[in-house]
Amino acid sequence: MQKSSIQIDIHLDEKKMPEQINWSASETGSDKVQRAKAMCLGFWDGMEKNTLKIDLWTKDMMVDEMGDFVYQMFFTLAETFQKATGQNELSEEIKTFAGNFDKKFKSKLVNPAG
Repeated sequence: MQKSSIQIDIHLDEKKMPEQINWSASETGSDKVQRAKAMCLGFWDGMEKNTLKIDLWTKDMMVDEMGDFVYQMFFTLAETFQKATGQNELSEEIKTFAGNFDKKFKSKLVNPAG
């Protein structure tokens, strides 16, 4: 059986807040460690029928970057859902939601009181 590994290292400050997120994967063909400002990792527990997740972001993650990150996660989840289930209509609904989320989020950045 072939094996693939992903390594994630989180550097914390004195208050145990993430300062830096580094990751590497064996299948990328590169030994280079990648940096990230945020991560969202989910596992499906088939026995418990529950999602186990880890969401982390560094102190220097800007609000506009978080909005872009969440938008892209929604869009990627829609594509993953479509590939896994063949449910094109529901996938498109998720993408529509993602687009509406992005528009509303960006309008709040331009007009925070709105």
